Amino acid sequence: MRPSLVSVSAAIWPLVAALETPAGHDGHDVDANGKYWIYGDGIAASFIQYGASVSNLIIEDKNGVPRDLVMGWDKASDYPADTTHPHLGGVPGRYANRIKNSTFEIDGKKYHVSANENPTKDHPDGLDTLHGGKDGWDWRDFDVVAHTKNSITFSIVDPDGKEGFPGEVISYVTYTLGDLTWDAKIVAIATTKKTPIMLSSHTYWNLDGFANDETDTIFNHTFHLPYSGQRVAVDNILIPTGEILNNRKGSVNDFWSAPKQIGHSFNDPEIHGNCGFNCTGYDNCWLVNRPPLHDWRADGAYVASLSSDWSGIRLEVYSDQDAFQLYSCNGQNGSFPLKSTQGVGSRATIGGESQSTRRDEKGHGNGHGKHGTVPQYGCVVLEVEDYIDGINNPEWGRLDKQVFGPGSDPYVLQFSYRFSVDK
Repeated sequence: MRPSLVSVSAAIWPLVAALETPAGHDGHDVDANGKYWIYGDGIAASFIQYGASVSNLIIEDKNGVPRDLVMGWDKASDYPADTTHPHLGGVPGRYANRIKNSTFEIDGKKYHVSANENPTKDHPDGLDTLHGGKDGWDWRDFDVVAHTKNSITFSIVDPDGKEGFPGEVISYVTYTLGDLTWDAKIVAIATTKKTPIMLSSHTYWNLDGFANDETDTIFNHTFHLPYSGQRVAVDNILIPTGEILNNRKGSVNDFWSAPKQIGHSFNDPEIHGNCGFNCTGYDNCWLVNRPPLHDWRADGAYVASLSSDWSGIRLEVYSDQDAFQLYSCNGQNGSFPLKSTQGVGSRATIGGESQSTRRDEKGHGNGHGKHGTVPQYGCVVLEVEDYIDGINNPEWGRLDKQVFGPGSDPYVLQFSYRFSVDK
C-alpha cells in the first residue's frame, strides 16, 4: 500500500517509499514486522492486531528530524512474548483501569471478575482487577476489518462470561490520520446482557522520541489540564475511596490553574505517596468538568495538552470523556528497550530491525547512542476515560455511561490527538 506523495511530509516519505508491504493473512497490507501503516499530512503511524495497539507514531520535530513518539516493540510478535505486559498502546477492556475487589453489582446481582493486580498470600491472583483482567482486550488479537491509506478499523467479539463479565460485547475501533492529527472512535455494543463497559487508549508517550540528549525523563514535558480542578481519591493500591478531592491551586496535582512541567513538583513532599503506597509520581484520575453543552471538538477546547521545548512538539488531547488519567511511568526500571527508531542520534525509520534481537548478555537493549532503554519517568501515559471504578460508586451518577445492555445505546469513546510543531 502506498500513500500519495502529498499525504506524508518530505522527510518521512523516503522512509515510507522504501518499505515493502505485502498482503497479510487477513487480506490487508501488513509489513514484514506485522504492522499496518496509515498516513496523514506530516504524520505516519503503525498499528498491530494485538490489542488494536499503536506501535509507531512518527512526525518531524522542530529541526525536521522524524521522531517516533510512542513506546513499543519493533515486531508485532514481540508484544505477546513480553511477559511484563505494560499495556503498550492498546485498548484495555472490557473495563479499563481498576475494579475494587474484582466485583460489581448490576440490578442486585453480584459478579466476580478475574483479579490480576496486588497479589497477597490470601489472594494470590490479586486484590483487584486492572484493565479487564488476566486476559483483557489488550492481551488478544483484534480482527482488521478495513484498512485504507489513512484509516484502519479493528474489531473484537468478547464472549459472555469471559474474565467473569456478563454478556457478549462486540466492539469496533477506528483510527484515522489527518493533518497532523490522530483521531479515534471506539464503539462497543452489549448484545445479550447488561454489562459494564469502559474503554481507553493506553499509549506511552515521549514527545522527544526518547532522543533528548539532555535528559531521558519526561520531567521537561509541560502538561495542562484546564478543566480538571478535581480528582478521584484513591487508597494505597489506587482503588477509589468514593471521595472527590479538590486540586488546590499550586498543589502537586494542580495542572488546571496554569501549565507546568511534569517534574515541577517532584521536590514537594506531597508527591511521595501521590500514586499509591511507596510511590512517587503520578497515576491519578482527574475529572473533566466542562461547561454544559460543551463541544469537545471545538478548537482550543482540549482536555489535556503535553509539549516539549526540546523537540518543539505539542500534543493537544480532545475527548468526549469526562475523566483523564496521567501515569508518569513510575514503574519503569530501565529494562524496557527502545525501538530501532528511537534513542539519541536516531532518526525514525519504518520497518526497522526488531530491538529484541539487539540485546546484550543481560537482556538489555542497546538502542541508539546515549539512551538504550526507558528509565523510570522516561514516558507518560495519557488515558481518556470515564470515572474509574464508577460501577462501584453509583453515587457518582456514572452508571448510564458505564453499564450497557441489549437495546440500549452503544458505548462510544472518541478522541482527537492534534499535533503542532514550534519551529
